[in-house]
Amino acid sequence: MKREEKKLRAVITGGGTGGHIYPALAIAKGLKNRYNDAELLYIGTKEGLEAEIIPREGLKFNTVSASGLERKVSLKNIKTLLRFSKGIMEAQKILRSFKPCVVIGTGGYVCAPVMLAAVVQGIPTVIHEQNAYPGLTNRLLSPFVSRVCVTFEESIPYFKKKGKIAVTGLPVRPEIYKTTREQGAEYFGLDPDKFTILIVGGSRGARSLNKAAVPLIQWVVEEGCRQAVMVTGKNCYDEVLKDLLGFGIDASRFSNIKVVPYLHQMEYGLAAADLVISRAGASFLAELTVRGLPAVLVPYPFASGNHQEFNARALEKKGAVKVVLDKYLKGRVLLDEVQRLLKEGRLGEMSENSRQAGRPHALDEIIDVVSGVLKKA
Repeated sequence: MKREEKKLRAVITGGGTGGHIYPALAIAKGLKNRYNDAELLYIGTKEGLEAEIIPREGLKFNTVSASGLERKVSLKNIKTLLRFSKGIMEAQKILRSFKPCVVIGTGGYVCAPVMLAAVVQGIPTVIHEQNAYPGLTNRLLSPFVSRVCVTFEESIPYFKKKGKIAVTGLPVRPEIYKTTREQGAEYFGLDPDKFTILIVGGSRGARSLNKAAVPLIQWVVEEGCRQAVMVTGKNCYDEVLKDLLGFGIDASRFSNIKVVPYLHQMEYGLAAADLVISRAGASFLAELTVRGLPAVLVPYPFASGNHQEFNARALEKKGAVKVVLDKYLKGRVLLDEVQRLLKEGRLGEMSENSRQAGRPHALDEIIDVVSGVLKKA
């Protein structure tokens, strides 16, 4: 990565959920790597997850007033609009004081007042959209900002000004693609030469996915020639262990299955895996595609705008994954899907298609877009 000599002052905004915050953090690190003495300020809300995460990461942090709109006419929406107006004024004050060269947003309702304040002040602006179906905030902001970076090319039709768009992908940590299979297997005490399935239910757990995975775990145990790592989510761990006992499986007694409540270092799970079963959050899909992993995806059915299904269908269209809707997760559905993929010998082709969909240089491409905007300013 070429380093820029000139001083950079940048504001980054995005929040509410980790799906907006972690890409923003990756961009912050990319800016620091590219620009000498980069001075960064993160703007979020007091209520969002960013208020906990960002100060811990050592970034300067300021807050503005913002909250999400309901999809129906309500008294709450009137209050939201009043908070939005207040948030714009607060953001304008912060921007006038900090004097950034560029403002970068990664979505979430906090982006709206901050990005609009930047537009009013004539500051160059870049937004990044993680999902195949763009969030409402980014869709509304896109006509006014300087450039739009997207993860999925399938999201392009939802933006009005196509000439502003760059398909960059979504940044992932280098550890995701640098960790070896041997390191992944060693982390779990597994055999690196055996076919391994990684099942991920999310940080808090996906009850329907976990229940559907139990017959699959039973099959892995009975066959003996394959392995599985199951990340249940913290809220579902005890329930999954109980469900497995109902099938006569004490997870602690079998060396070819590992059941854990949470996996902080997902690079080891992905490195050990030959096949992934998971939800379809954009960040996780970016990680599995840079590793070229095939997957069976079960989109979370209550994601805003059903964006997880849009993400999953985008990869299914590329031949990298199979999609099973949550409402069909009954009995042996997941087991039958895995057995079908193995019988048909399709995993090699799916793996290559997944690799083709991955964008390991996404962060560099996003920083290139930011640099281009700065040069035109």
